[in-house]
Amino acid sequence: MGEVTPLPYEILLVDDHPLVRQGIKTIIAEKSELAVVGELQDGLELLDCLKNRLPQMVILDISMPRLGGIEATRLIKSSHPQIKVLILTMHNRREYVDQARLAGAEGYLLKDEADKELLPAIEALRQGGTFLSPLLTI
Repeated sequence: MGEVTPLPYEILLVDDHPLVRQGIKTIIAEKSELAVVGELQDGLELLDCLKNRLPQMVILDISMPRLGGIEATRLIKSSHPQIKVLILTMHNRREYVDQARLAGAEGYLLKDEADKELLPAIEALRQGGTFLSPLLTI
């Protein structure tokens, strides 16, 4: 009998900048066990998408038009607490980190570190842990 290939770990990307989404997708593509299953521009598109597809993880920015990442996280966690949320943002102030944690995000990563820390952050959340950007001095 042939070897059974496990299903990939499904991730939705939510950021209003296509170039950022493309960069994130490129990094994630390095791991065959991970799959980006959708790219969205804001929190409202995300909530609409979750009506039809439930990924294991959502990676989203804080600052987006229509519905930002903090409020989107709160709404995701109230209806789908099993979905892991990784905030990927440029905001390095403690108040944003605290708001993200209170909303239910398991991870908080600065975009400046995504090239080195994105895959470790994803893995930490996959294993049931949390992740806080090493550059944050809070």
